[in-house]
Amino acid sequence: IIRVLSTEPDVSDGPDHRDPAELVTQLVTQPVTQPVDQPVNQPAAGVPLTDPASNVTIRPGEMTAIVSARPEESGALADRLGRFGRTCTAVHLDGVAIADLPLATVRRRIVVSEIDPRLFTGSLREGLDPRGNHTDATILSALLVASGEDVMEALPAGLDSDVEERGRSFSGGQRQRLALTRALLTNAETLVLVEPTSAVDAHTEARIAARLAIARAGRTTVVMTASPLLLDQADTVILLTDGQATAQGTHQELLATSTAYRHTVVRGEAS
Repeated sequence: IIRVLSTEPDVSDGPDHRDPAELVTQLVTQPVTQPVDQPVNQPAAGVPLTDPASNVTIRPGEMTAIVSARPEESGALADRLGRFGRTCTAVHLDGVAIADLPLATVRRRIVVSEIDPRLFTGSLREGLDPRGNHTDATILSALLVASGEDVMEALPAGLDSDVEERGRSFSGGQRQRLALTRALLTNAETLVLVEPTSAVDAHTEARIAARLAIARAGRTTVVMTASPLLLDQADTVILLTDGQATAQGTHQELLATSTAYRHTVVRGEAS
């Protein structure tokens, strides 16, 4: 399930209850030094997203792919960016600690999807757009980006069709595409996708990769993946080794210059 829908997270609100105009701008992971009872400044817009714990810097408005031979490393980075769980470090936005901001604000501005998507019981429309914010045309557009239009078309009542508990009537690939649709409909300023195409075939993955790059153009998107099809669409690819950024460039540049990258991508493609 998309974590933005979580209702009982393992974190709590910080003391600053102001809603920053541009929250998702710069994310910095470092030890917390600012007293929690002090007011925090509002983060500025259009600055890099940085995680010193891994030496990863992500430019705003671009698609950045994170590659790791150990998926738990990229998963841990996604958790840090989304403020999930309790760790010894704290994510910052342009010097402002996320821990000091309202959790609802963080959840609204930063959407982190998961590799194990689930759907709620109810209509497909409610599962994709729980808050009822979008028109059918917008939902259908998101389905097209996620290459999920065939899933809807196969249902007897389309968007009004009932979904079984946890989407058990759908295959793993179908659930994954519907979960991606739901993530896209959040229109998040920063969208973090964790292995969004791991359960689909190569032809479907190619369509998703191309459409995702177009749909998210100009907005910050982070994709945790080892899929060459997604990597080739990314503006920047970063290789994590033992939790640290060890190589950076385009997919083609890294294929030509990094043996470790080639091995990681080939292994991911084979699996």
